[in-house]
Amino acid sequence: MAALELDDGTIHYQTSGDGRPLVFVHGGWMDGTAWEPQVNHFADEYRVVTLDVRGHGSTGATDADQYSIELFTDDLEALLSRLEGDQPILCGLSLGSMVVQEFLDRHPNSASAAILGGAVRSMPPVELPTAMKSLWSPLPALTTSLSLSGSTGTFQSMLQSIQATTGKRWLSVDSDVRAEAIDGVGDISATEYRKIFDALYQYDPPELTGVETPTLVVHGDQEASLVKRQGSQIAAEVADGTRVELSDSGHLVNLDRPHAFNRVTANFLERVTAA
Repeated sequence: MAALELDDGTIHYQTSGDGRPLVFVHGGWMDGTAWEPQVNHFADEYRVVTLDVRGHGSTGATDADQYSIELFTDDLEALLSRLEGDQPILCGLSLGSMVVQEFLDRHPNSASAAILGGAVRSMPPVELPTAMKSLWSPLPALTTSLSLSGSTGTFQSMLQSIQATTGKRWLSVDSDVRAEAIDGVGDISATEYRKIFDALYQYDPPELTGVETPTLVVHGDQEASLVKRQGSQIAAEVADGTRVELSDSGHLVNLDRPHAFNRVTANFLERVTAA
């Protein structure tokens, strides 16, 4: 993997293929390998880049006391500067979709296209106004859970809570995909888990009404209804937004239905290129 040296840590990323940069940002408590089906599919046509966000994968812990979507986006900007590619294509899953949204808000027409898988603006299953987040914070309970159950047990409890609230299989409809996602959380320390959760929970999503970048939102049919609504809002706010729902898939839609996800992404990029 390549390394991007920053003042407070080192971001690790991997590239495959040549051409216009197609940059993938993974979901929370995952890493760049979550995009393997997409890397294998698109590396013949694009310079595919996967990065491990702070606290995740090969990047691991950094010196920052707190994480935020804004900080993760700063790192993405630094990486894009390193890549020196014009008009990159950005693809984010879950937490990664927040990072891409933040980038689009900062740079409404700098990317040639954006794909948001499992697109979310605030954490499910509860959607709270920003002003109320400090009054009703799950962080004390999260800290207790991490001390008693560790990262894996805390993640499983969170999944059970979301599934109980939504009544759906949510994370993944594929038992192997779900098991691998849960296993991966065990590699993340309790300290880093809390910092990642805090970044997700505290994020105040921007309005994207000024974004000119063509944007595709992809959800699975087992996605939480609240998240689907948020995805519809994203697609409606941007100047050129499209939302697609894939059957037999959950939040990790790119892994549950990799061929379908690749197909709708490729068709979208063909349309954008033709336009």
